[in-house]
Amino acid sequence: MCNSKMKKIYKNPTSIFITGASSGLGKALAIAYALPDIQLFLCGRNESRLNETATLCKEKGANVHTFLFDVTDKTAVALAITEANKIKPIELLIANAGVSGGVLGMPETSDGTHNIIATNVNGVVNTVLPAIRCFKDRGCGQIAIIASLAGYRGMSSCPAYSASKACVKAWGEGLRGLLKKDGIAVNVVCPGFIETPLTDKNKFKMPFLMGADKAANIIKKRLSKNPAIIAFPHIMAFGAWFGSALPSWIILPILGLFPKKES
Repeated sequence: MCNSKMKKIYKNPTSIFITGASSGLGKALAIAYALPDIQLFLCGRNESRLNETATLCKEKGANVHTFLFDVTDKTAVALAITEANKIKPIELLIANAGVSGGVLGMPETSDGTHNIIATNVNGVVNTVLPAIRCFKDRGCGQIAIIASLAGYRGMSSCPAYSASKACVKAWGEGLRGLLKKDGIAVNVVCPGFIETPLTDKNKFKMPFLMGADKAANIIKKRLSKNPAIIAFPHIMAFGAWFGSALPSWIILPILGLFPKKES
């Protein structure tokens, strides 16, 4: 265990690995953490957009290394984490990459469902497991798993997305208790609606829609305090929690009224 070192990592991580950094929340998180002499390991599938994020972070003085891969490729993810850890031991890993139904050409059809689960669940697993191995060797490290308020209850408007976020939320909560003895902190992040490519195509009104930059700064600030769950905005977080506690005969008809994502 290295409690004193862990507290320092929470407050001021100097080496951060972020998946899905080419756009949306991942890009905003990269920019939020970009400071002089900070090592950023930025990962994504789109080379031009990833390079754009890298350029913005370098302009702020960060040392940036980019890795181009799809998180569904287990071997590629593990290799990137190993390479990054050799450059500078990773202190904070943010498993952010994810997709949703109705965007990126993946409505919740059969194929879309498989793609959502592969990215949002298997992609997170592929990212977190190699990080755990690295952190166990050192006896400390921090892992942030980006879930969603949609993971608090099965949503008829986005069943596969909701299920995928419920899965990684529960996994992260379990890992937090399991890995504490190894000096590894695990935080589960459950945001509401954020302005990203995942929400740009939504045609319905999204309550408490928040800019990606604001969301990234909230996440950064709260990760420094190492809570088990980071859920926001507060009103929506309370609603999600309360909805998860209601019996199905009450909440399911209400959820059925929610607008569905565009195919």
